[in-house]
Amino acid sequence: MGVVHRWLMTHSSHIRLMTPPQMHNKGNYIISLGNLCRWLAEQAEELGAEIYPGFAAAEVLYNDDGSVRGIATGDMGLNTDGTPGPNHEPGVELHAKYTLFAEGCHGSLTKTLFEQFNLRDGVEPQTYAIGIKEMWEVQPEKHHQSLIIHSVGWPLDRNTYGGSFIYHLEDNQVAVGFVVGLDYQNPHLSPFDEFQRFKTHLSVRDTFEGGRRIAYGARALSEGGLQAIPKLTFPGGALIGDTAGFLNVPRIKGSHTAMKTGMLAAETAYAALGAETPPAELSDYPDAVKNSFVWGELKGARNIRPSFAKWGLYGGIVYSALETYLFKGRMPWTFKHHEDHAQLKKASECKPIEYPKPDGKISFDKLSSVFISNTNHEENQPCHLTLRDDGVPMAVNWAEYAGPEQRFCPAGVYEYLEEDGEVTFQINSQNCVHCKTCDIKDVTQKINWVVPEGGGGPNYPNM
Repeated sequence: MGVVHRWLMTHSSHIRLMTPPQMHNKGNYIISLGNLCRWLAEQAEELGAEIYPGFAAAEVLYNDDGSVRGIATGDMGLNTDGTPGPNHEPGVELHAKYTLFAEGCHGSLTKTLFEQFNLRDGVEPQTYAIGIKEMWEVQPEKHHQSLIIHSVGWPLDRNTYGGSFIYHLEDNQVAVGFVVGLDYQNPHLSPFDEFQRFKTHLSVRDTFEGGRRIAYGARALSEGGLQAIPKLTFPGGALIGDTAGFLNVPRIKGSHTAMKTGMLAAETAYAALGAETPPAELSDYPDAVKNSFVWGELKGARNIRPSFAKWGLYGGIVYSALETYLFKGRMPWTFKHHEDHAQLKKASECKPIEYPKPDGKISFDKLSSVFISNTNHEENQPCHLTLRDDGVPMAVNWAEYAGPEQRFCPAGVYEYLEEDGEVTFQINSQNCVHCKTCDIKDVTQKINWVVPEGGGGPNYPNM
């Protein structure tokens, strides 16, 4: 069961903060979500569900009337130029009366549905963060079963939203991670290096000294909350889980809301399929969500994340305390969001950030981190990190913003290489850990993340 400590980090110490009620974890257990999903897959298959691991949904299929017919998986065995190779296998089409999209944050198919059906009309832009995580085996005397630590503050400045988490699991394992809001302004900021620097803090370092890092990963997460929820249904399908943005930011949890919305969509689809004439659209699903605990949670928390964007760290803490303890989420107003990529300032307007070199014991570089993420992509395949305009990285991103993609990517995918006074742009797509940050934070929105060949990507053992 989780015992939660909440810290405000200074450069050399920390201040213990009151733990808000949303973060109380009495009665909860700390587990590996990856292991839970693997177990759930076994239960689902025993009940007759078919699961297709290693096949990525690459395309939305439509009927002649414009409704969603299903999805198509990507081709296997393509050459780098997109032509069929010697082991080519075409993708398959999966048709259904209703297709539920559960791609997680910033889904590559979901973003096409937004445009196809205008699902984001009348709602606030989604705002995101990147979460970077490591698993460690620590010395037994430094392990405290079920201890949880969350922090805000150092090493981030007071205008950049983010913080850390440390979870003590079983068997001397500790999960540690760092989250940075993708509405940050300084193009010199590197979320990965902020995380590595965090672990060197005097209040944290001792936990990991003498230990061994065993896994690494990264993923973007949706933080827009209630005001950024899109229209959830369209002819032939619906959005569930974090692909719609149901994360509860103050609780730093979204698995429970994802599961609940999936259950509600399944129940709605089951009832619709049992009707004499199944409706084209699952119109009862949004009402079911609004009548569930999910909507109540998000409504009460709707202003907490944008308050930090509005007033910075200290103003956000004060406002969040007022909302939580005094007004209990019943404020008559709702704050707005801004698009993350539009918040980045030009490099000439910001101070460069000098990060310390990794010591290889507590802090590490990106390539050694990608190695323990077990990331693998078939090299002879089309690049899944596509550019809508090949000239933009050098003409705009490098010239005006000092190449921010080489810093906001936590896997060393994007590089600006200088040789003989000439700078060139390079994409190392094999390193990609599928976090989606580049698709979100790219200042010109010219990077388009699409699914690679099925089975490619990170392979997390116990994350």
